[in-house]
Amino acid sequence: MGIYKLVLPKMGESVSEATITKWVKGVGDLINEDEAVVEIATDKVDSDVPSPVVGKLSKILFEENQVVQVGEVIALIEIEGEGDQEFKEPPQNTESISSLEKTEKVIPPPVENPIEDSPKEIEERLIEDTIPGTELLNRESVEKTVLHSGQRFYSPLVKNIAQEEGLSQQELDGIQGTGGDGRVTKQDILDYLAQREVKSKEPNVNVVTAVNNTCVTKETDTTKSTTKVLLDGGDELIEMDRMRRLIADHMLHSVKTSPHVASFVEADVTSLVNWRNKVKDGYKKREGENMTFTPIFIEAISKALKDFPMVNVSVDGHRIIKRKHINIGMATALPSGNLIVPVIKNADELSLVGLSKVVNDLAGRSRSNKLKPDDTQGGTFTFSNIGAFGNIMGVPIINQPQAAILAVGTIKKRPAVLETEHGDVIAIRHIMYLSMSYDHRVIDGALGGTFLKRVADYLENWDMNREI
Repeated sequence: MGIYKLVLPKMGESVSEATITKWVKGVGDLINEDEAVVEIATDKVDSDVPSPVVGKLSKILFEENQVVQVGEVIALIEIEGEGDQEFKEPPQNTESISSLEKTEKVIPPPVENPIEDSPKEIEERLIEDTIPGTELLNRESVEKTVLHSGQRFYSPLVKNIAQEEGLSQQELDGIQGTGGDGRVTKQDILDYLAQREVKSKEPNVNVVTAVNNTCVTKETDTTKSTTKVLLDGGDELIEMDRMRRLIADHMLHSVKTSPHVASFVEADVTSLVNWRNKVKDGYKKREGENMTFTPIFIEAISKALKDFPMVNVSVDGHRIIKRKHINIGMATALPSGNLIVPVIKNADELSLVGLSKVVNDLAGRSRSNKLKPDDTQGGTFTFSNIGAFGNIMGVPIINQPQAAILAVGTIKKRPAVLETEHGDVIAIRHIMYLSMSYDHRVIDGALGGTFLKRVADYLENWDMNREI
């Protein structure tokens, strides 16, 4: 019998760590090749780690809710034939071999002279581009598995949550930890924040002011500006899951960051609809998958972005970053009701067939929770098909740090006036509305409106004789 060391695989260039969320297999369980062993979560997506070998799980080296660095050994699997004869000690910043022999718990290393050395805390600047799924900005590399305050160690995930929620070091040190050696886990800090939020919603002072000789009483909150919501009989209180919290924070950040402005155009896509109806059956028979409208829309957007490169930008203070690549994010609704945005890289370089295959692949893996972190990073522009839900128009929120997002509504048959050589006539046409929200700091109405009209022009002037 041999021993196979299952390591946390590389999940993307900017992803250096993940949190163990659930062990799918337990010690002693048999594992087939490519069968999921453990579920993990990064700042972008949730995914699982499959086993590349057949064997039996003999040891679990990290507990749930612990943070693991890419490349670290997370479990040992007994396999037939030759293999590693013994488990080699993992990096010193995780745990010692002696502690593995004695206990299943992962014990962080002791702090050497924490007070005398006064070590400088490593700050993680994690500005999250998360509909889940989107990119990390200005993330400094973190080499250590855990960070410390001089009193005890904290994982990067816990430090990141504390920083985003505005917790002081003293407040963080006061949280009672349930992990090894009293270490604060992700659940510990989330539970503390939930209790803190409840307390912050309690009014502190009643202020009485005179407005037009009328006394007005206002409840003020000296800790945090929140809206107090009263529960009525029968109301159900639902805690946001991890992804919904990320989406909520990301949307709020976007509204606070970018002055949103919107433009709308109407497009007659009759030729496009008739062309798709003509080719879709043959395409499915040949390629084994559907030709949807989504890759067609993305192709038109990619062409327009090449025509107007100043829409394919991001803002960094008073500087504009003009993106070299055209990477289109595709907003995708999940069965859970949440939203994720996988990214089509270099969309302008793909044929319509190539776009169709990438779109179908990303959509399928999104709904089955099999996206990789790289699949949701690097987007420069986002597209949302709200027409899939029967909506005719919408005003989406910009996916930071991008500068614009375009939405298309459902295609409906409508009476329209057509100009012909014999005069104007009324005909039944396939009509749709396109809307775009954009950052008014860098995109003015002329640029935004002209770009949106160019997208509509590409859709309206579709070649009925086009072959794929």
